[in-house]
Amino acid sequence: MTSASTAQSANATGPDQGIPPTDGGGVPAVVRRRLATVEARLDVNSWIATAVVVAIAAILRLLGLSSPKGKIFDEIYYARDGYGLIDKGVEWNYKDNGPSYVVHPPLGKWLIGFGEWAFGYADQEHNISVPGHLFTTAPEFGWRFSAALAGILSVLMLTRIARRMFRSTTLGCAAGLLLALDGFHLVLSRTALLDIFLLLFVLAAFGALVLDRDARRRRWARALDDGLDPATPGRAGRPAGGWRTWPWWRLAAGVLLGCACAVKWSALYFVPAFALLALLWEVGVRRSAGVRRPWRDALLDELPWLVLAGLLLVVTYVATWSGWLLGDDGYYRLADRYPNTPGLSDTPILGALNNLYHYHRAAFEFHTGLETPHKYQSWPWQWLLLGRPVAFYWSGDGACGAPSCASEILLLGTPLLWWSFLPALAATAWLGLARRDWRAGAILLSLAAGLLPWFWFALDGRTMFSFYAAPALPFLVLAVVYVLGAIVTPTGPEGGAATDADLARGDDRRLIGGVIVGAYVLLVALCFAYFYPIFVGNLLPYDDWSARMWLDGRWI
Repeated sequence: MTSASTAQSANATGPDQGIPPTDGGGVPAVVRRRLATVEARLDVNSWIATAVVVAIAAILRLLGLSSPKGKIFDEIYYARDGYGLIDKGVEWNYKDNGPSYVVHPPLGKWLIGFGEWAFGYADQEHNISVPGHLFTTAPEFGWRFSAALAGILSVLMLTRIARRMFRSTTLGCAAGLLLALDGFHLVLSRTALLDIFLLLFVLAAFGALVLDRDARRRRWARALDDGLDPATPGRAGRPAGGWRTWPWWRLAAGVLLGCACAVKWSALYFVPAFALLALLWEVGVRRSAGVRRPWRDALLDELPWLVLAGLLLVVTYVATWSGWLLGDDGYYRLADRYPNTPGLSDTPILGALNNLYHYHRAAFEFHTGLETPHKYQSWPWQWLLLGRPVAFYWSGDGACGAPSCASEILLLGTPLLWWSFLPALAATAWLGLARRDWRAGAILLSLAAGLLPWFWFALDGRTMFSFYAAPALPFLVLAVVYVLGAIVTPTGPEGGAATDADLARGDDRRLIGGVIVGAYVLLVALCFAYFYPIFVGNLLPYDDWSARMWLDGRWI
């Protein structure tokens, strides 16, 4: 028995009755341990360490952001669409002076457009040059700034999420530093594409769920301290309600997932995964507290909140289309402008929603039918092996002190880090099963949502690229850090108090583990530094560039 009421009788009947001992607060010590979370107090030292990691990420992402000049790779689409949203409220084709047909939702392009609004935008092809409302800089800085900011924020979030999950500032900073020193993340953070925003909102939603988990466990712990008997049927066996105890972080996760879906539809794969996580964690807290039917009670109590989070997701998603809905210029917005498109309507309000549905259906058909071969396309089983990275930029011009030169921006993960992912995943699965660790389950389930759907699409021969793996990247890093934590953390003795010899062995284990972890992070940093020139487009002698093409033709 693990309820508060049985704990009280333990003081009278003694431990020989099969009742866990208490720690003096009326709640069994084992229950307190199971419900324990990171203390909700300000830890100045952890924030100083976090600031150092974020500063490193910011310098790497902002330094030389306006280089190379001009639009690279798909910036030719997204930089223009971002400006169109700020200028017209919808994506706009300035060549034909009409709305653009686009196949991705608008939020990521809105964010790119806000950077252009703040720092300025220029398009020589269409004779556009506008100053920034806050600062006037090189136009490339304007359309890349929001991506850089999203990359910096994602490093901050991962640092704090990992610290909370692993209860270690060192491991939290290791996670943030590994993400900051990843070339894949760096290139996406310095390019006006959508995938870094997708990564940011998916990671933020996951972080909100982790905070929700901790908040709900603290709620149950306080209720048990106040004398709650979880074995009592009905509301009497549950913590007191009220708006202050609503799962606000879970509702925030619904909003953030709506934002993620409003960047790219592939965020939808995380919705059932995160809903399942929230439900499993609610079952877990009830089981730890001693509820007799944790599954039944969790479903009855939490399904309405999950439904409400889903509604917030939908409302948030639709709200990001406000420029299209509230204006008349959007593609498919008015039926009389597209007489050859059946099903459109000009009925107030309902007509706009109907036309938005038809727009979505057309975009969905485009995505499902995308089978056009591309030089840099790749398959999901190649991504973690860096089998076919995408070249965003290439130039042989410039003086580098050699007969021939090369300047490239290659969407390539830091090789030592990325080639650690598969072993880390195997170890995470093994350790998670052996320890029945919720953290391993959360990491693996999130990774499954980010990667497995693309294997299904590969069976249909759909054209895809390595940057589709972007939202899975933080969870891959968390898997590596989970294994690093297992290396550092000694396993305690089976039952009973630790002896002096146990403590000494634990100290030795932590020392050796710390050296291993430090050496690994240092090697990743050195590997990143070696490949840094081809992450940012620095001009190199051709031989130096060629020496970095470790997989030869697969990287060229």
